Amino acid sequence: MSDTNPETASENVTEMMEGMNDAISRSIEQNVQAQMAFIESWSDAFDGAMTEEATGDGDEDEMAETESITAEGMEGYGRAYEVWMDAAERMAERVGDAAQGEDVSITEFRDIWLQSANEAFSEVMSTTAFAAGTGQTVSQAMELQQQADDVAQDTLERMGFATREDVDEVGARLVELERRQHEVSAKLDRVLDAMED
Repeated sequence: MSDTNPETASENVTEMMEGMNDAISRSIEQNVQAQMAFIESWSDAFDGAMTEEATGDGDEDEMAETESITAEGMEGYGRAYEVWMDAAERMAERVGDAAQGEDVSITEFRDIWLQSANEAFSEVMSTTAFAAGTGQTVSQAMELQQQADDVAQDTLERMGFATREDVDEVGARLVELERRQHEVSAKLDRVLDAMED
């Protein structure tokens, strides 16, 4: 037989709601912490790149531009933070609604966070600071790639293997030989045509 005692049923609902509230609260806290860690990490990386750029041989105009970009980036972070805080408030409201007995789907919580993530990242990624930081990162990655290519080419050359430069040179020579062959063939055709006439 099922337990139909109203007090036991009420206790079960209370325990279930407390468990759900705890789980949602932990989830919100973990999400906010993860997002803040991402923003701090990106900010640290960006600040390092911008500091490196600013301490170069730039003039006052470049330094002022760097400061402007940094300020815009911080505004973007601020807007992203506001989006996260709005999401946290909506989550808290929906948890309160669920605690009062309203049927709240767990997918609604997921949708709030996904929408907020899109909005927050859009706020950050639409800034000049993000573009500058990304450009700096891409530039550094390309420099590292070039250095790795140079080391690989040098290693292949020392081992007696054909390098990319060697293959490119052979390819260029083959193209030139083919061009000359076509010229010789065309001249030979003209000579043969003249002899037949």
